[in-house]
Amino acid sequence: MKFVILAALATVALAAPQYSYDAPAGRSSAGSSEEVAILRDDRVHEDDGKYNFDFESENGIRFSESGSPDGDEDAIVSAGQYSYTAPDGTEVVVKYVADENGFQPQSDLLPVAPEFPHPIPQFVLDQIAFAAEEDARRARGGDSREAPSRSYGAPQ
Repeated sequence: MKFVILAALATVALAAPQYSYDAPAGRSSAGSSEEVAILRDDRVHEDDGKYNFDFESENGIRFSESGSPDGDEDAIVSAGQYSYTAPDGTEVVVKYVADENGFQPQSDLLPVAPEFPHPIPQFVLDQIAFAAEEDARRARGGDSREAPSRSYGAPQ
């Protein structure tokens, strides 16, 4: 019985996927590793749940964040920024807030949706405003046209 269990374990171990990583050109290969010194690593965790940290390495990566349990049901609200140099030499800086509205990054390098290509005509804007007024009037109960008439053509 022990032989069957040992054989099953050996089979599972041999069947596990084998991954390899080919480093980008100019970087160290997967067999060797390049050590990067940590220049600064300051961390503060307070008893009330507030925290902040600052990190910087010799290769230019910088990361700082602070947070506190200020969200709904003491969810952590945090804000911070990170920066690094992209392979093409571009300095990347991302500032962010993470709260009840999710992760909200800001950076000059993030894509931005294009502006609407055509101006909206005034008559369309007027119609949208009129429809909004009608909806508000119906919500207040002040519009008798809310339900269709059941007496088609008969005097009322």
